[in-house]
Amino acid sequence: MKHAKTATQNACKLCNPLGACLAFRGIENCVPFLHGSQGCATYIRRYLISHYKEPIDIASSNFHEETAVFGGSHNLKIGLKNVSEQYKPAVIGVATTCLSETIGDDVPGILREYKQEFKNGSPMPVLIHASTPSYQGSHIDGFHAAVRATVKTLAEKGARENLINIFPNMISPADIRYLKEILEDFQVPYMLLPDYSQTMDGGPWGEYHRIPPGGTPASVIAMAGSARASIEFGSTLEASKSAAGYLEDAFGVTRYHLSLPIGIKESDKFFSLLETLTQQDRPEKYNDERRRLVDAYADGHKYVFEQKVIIYGEEDLVVGMTAFLSEIGITPVLCASGGKSGLLRKSIKELIPDMDDMGIKVREGVDFVDIEDEAQLLKPDFLIGNSKGYTMSRKNNIPLLRLGFPIHDRFGGQRMHHLGYRGTQELFDRIVNTVIEQRQNASSIGYTYM
Repeated sequence: MKHAKTATQNACKLCNPLGACLAFRGIENCVPFLHGSQGCATYIRRYLISHYKEPIDIASSNFHEETAVFGGSHNLKIGLKNVSEQYKPAVIGVATTCLSETIGDDVPGILREYKQEFKNGSPMPVLIHASTPSYQGSHIDGFHAAVRATVKTLAEKGARENLINIFPNMISPADIRYLKEILEDFQVPYMLLPDYSQTMDGGPWGEYHRIPPGGTPASVIAMAGSARASIEFGSTLEASKSAAGYLEDAFGVTRYHLSLPIGIKESDKFFSLLETLTQQDRPEKYNDERRRLVDAYADGHKYVFEQKVIIYGEEDLVVGMTAFLSEIGITPVLCASGGKSGLLRKSIKELIPDMDDMGIKVREGVDFVDIEDEAQLLKPDFLIGNSKGYTMSRKNNIPLLRLGFPIHDRFGGQRMHHLGYRGTQELFDRIVNTVIEQRQNASSIGYTYM
């Protein structure tokens, strides 16, 4: 008889401020700053560097025992002053940790005091504050909190411009570059936030840059309030927590809310929306990409049809991947996430109305012990998710197709495509090859021709 669980074991999520630090890294000339202990910054740097293979500086107010008792106001002010003098950033993104949140530091009040005390000093960087306690939510919640806080701080009201805001969710740098290519091909001015396509996947430097080049300029973010529309990816992202939701409430910028465009159906929705907003047809190269993808579906269907998988990770990624997998004839027997939005099942149901008939099981707020228990019962053909599931994969001899964040034990996670016809094509090829490899490995003769 199993005992009731009393604690999470190997969480299927990461900490709230990690997502905020990544989002802040997508702003030009911005330094992420954690109001909390040095250990938090070190932990987050380790995860980001391991996945993206890029250096990243994260400042910290460096809490210690005395700070935890009497408050971190002094540490935060001194830290901001030091970062301003040494890095000379245009923006400092301040994210709180569980320690500063638990003791109740009034960070907005401290930032107002800091601005007042140092207003006659060197040029003051823009200070953005996102509340990201690690004891609630996940890295995705911190990511969206930072993006919303950025827009709330920088966006200004102005005459309506022929501009589209894009809030792409926590996707790979490669996917961000693909989205920018699509928008440029449609010849539409855009504000994409965050843009870490260079800062987290750039070229070699002749000398070390404390703040790497790239990111969305603050001056461009300021124009978000005058855009004609916002496109936001995220099935479980509520308007009250989103940047596009804030812009709609504050400035009347229409919010278009889409699932991550993975697969043909969801990619069609994204391209159709762009055609509607720009009043022009998509460039022919994207029709070519779609035709090649349809052809690949036909060619690879005999390998993937009726395969069973477990998909885990961030809720929005799980939703997008579930829709795509059902599109190609794979049954996601378990859709699992450590997130607790309460919207995971509802979002999947909207995209796959017959999910119950298909035998799709949904669980949120789970850890990898829960997922492993389910895997032993459901006996999937393979797993899809990040590297944190490797131990489960190895122990149970179930192949793992790595996807999402973090990917620590493979190379090139930051260059994986997922979105649009091009990203779906790469995903489909990887899935088919995973199935073929498993069949080869399981064969007594190890056949060499498919």
